[in-house]
Amino acid sequence: MTPQAPGPAYRRLSVEERRSQLIDAALSLFAHRAPEEVSLDDVAEAAEVSRPLVYRYFPGGKQQLYEAALRSAAEELEQCFDEPREGPRLARLSHALDRYIAFVDQHATGFSALLQGGSVVETSRTTAIVDGVRRAAAEHIYHHLGITGPGPRLRMTVRMWITAVEAASLIWLDEGRQPPVEELRDWLVEQFVAVLTVTAGRDPQTAALVAALAEDA
Repeated sequence: MTPQAPGPAYRRLSVEERRSQLIDAALSLFAHRAPEEVSLDDVAEAAEVSRPLVYRYFPGGKQQLYEAALRSAAEELEQCFDEPREGPRLARLSHALDRYIAFVDQHATGFSALLQGGSVVETSRTTAIVDGVRRAAAEHIYHHLGITGPGPRLRMTVRMWITAVEAASLIWLDEGRQPPVEELRDWLVEQFVAVLTVTAGRDPQTAALVAALAEDA
């Protein structure tokens, strides 16, 4: 009688591995359904674990799990703008937008729920997490532009543009992902240059930046 080949060895997950597994399962669900439509039973089923196990790692229940998943997504979003500081500055911004739009595409429903608000799980903590992403994105942009100590007008311009990128991303999803990604990206970069140019008429720091960007091209 031929002995059967042994099955795959079972490996017990560490605390961090199990926690990451549950967060990944939640994120995969939030990518297609609004947070308020996802239950702990759904997360347990997606992770192939029991509901009590989910509570063991997230005793605060759905709210705690949602905030952990949101932080994980926020970290990934922040990394979208972490581009090596080499090459033309606007090209770096284009690369960052490519990653940002790819994230939006992958997490469509969750991204919409996150930015549009109104979720039953929205709190001051979740709002702070989202705002932290915007601030981190702004800091990355300042670094890419070679700006230290941005003045109030430049800070306002960059933050306004980040808000416009978010709004355009939501509309892009609502419009069936049209225009094509490359066109959306280039349009957003052109918008950035346009708003900087307007601000340059009122702010010497921004005027110097616009001149530097023109030399980069």
